[in-house]
Amino acid sequence: MSLLALFCRVDDFWKSFAPAWQQRLLAAGARKRQRAGNLSASEIMTILIHFHQSHYRDFKAFYTQHVLAHLRSEFPDLISYSRFVDLIPSVLFPLAASLETCRGQCNGLSFVDSTKLVICHNRRIKHHRVFVGLAGRGKDSVDWFYGFKLHLVVNDQGDLLACRLTPANVDDRRPVPQMAQGLFGKLIGDKGYLSPALVASLLQQGVELLTPIRKNMKPRLVRLNDKLLLRKRVLIETIHDQLKNISQIEHSRHRSPANFLVNILAGLIAYCHQPKKPSLQVSPETLALLGR
Repeated sequence: MSLLALFCRVDDFWKSFAPAWQQRLLAAGARKRQRAGNLSASEIMTILIHFHQSHYRDFKAFYTQHVLAHLRSEFPDLISYSRFVDLIPSVLFPLAASLETCRGQCNGLSFVDSTKLVICHNRRIKHHRVFVGLAGRGKDSVDWFYGFKLHLVVNDQGDLLACRLTPANVDDRRPVPQMAQGLFGKLIGDKGYLSPALVASLLQQGVELLTPIRKNMKPRLVRLNDKLLLRKRVLIETIHDQLKNISQIEHSRHRSPANFLVNILAGLIAYCHQPKKPSLQVSPETLALLGR
């Protein structure tokens, strides 16, 4: 997506969202008198999302070397980097609302998985202060880590259906019932989602959870269609890889929890705006047969 198309989409959202948001703040008594800044909220959001579409690995280099140097014609009233960083938390709630408008449609086949978001090296855990009381220590298939888990649910076209952020010490199965609200058909997960109680809970919501079995478990009969679907879990793992290595949602340079959340939201929105996402590339007829 071009920068102009991105700004038009963000600006259209902001024009529809801002009046209702300001009215809600006014009714709650949280709105204060604010002076208009050089950059509008639409421009701030566009720059943040555009960073995740670029090939820069850190935002400071992106803003100082690319935005200030090459995008002055697109953003005539650019401000200094330090001032821009101060304004980032102001678009946290608009970005969260914008992400909700980017969600795809469930078509009966969904995939769920979590990925770790490391916020510091294990040697610096005792000295870390930014996320004290928020982050947790968890373990993946490789090693222990300190940070958070990002839980995603996507459909077969790679569209984002639901997402949750939890401390690293939260069980992968805990946020699944909430994320599965509004879904139907089959939900494909890995061995970390094995749970008879979770299967029964999702069945009451009209969702059938499919997971592989562990080696120490008794063999069970599995339909051929379900066995083929379990092999397609690589789809959501590819999405996690793109979010980390292209959108740069994971790094250890955060100095504010609010900016950490903004970075994740902007990265997810940038992914949702990708013209070509990872997908299974199956026809509706084949999808209907696999879903039986």
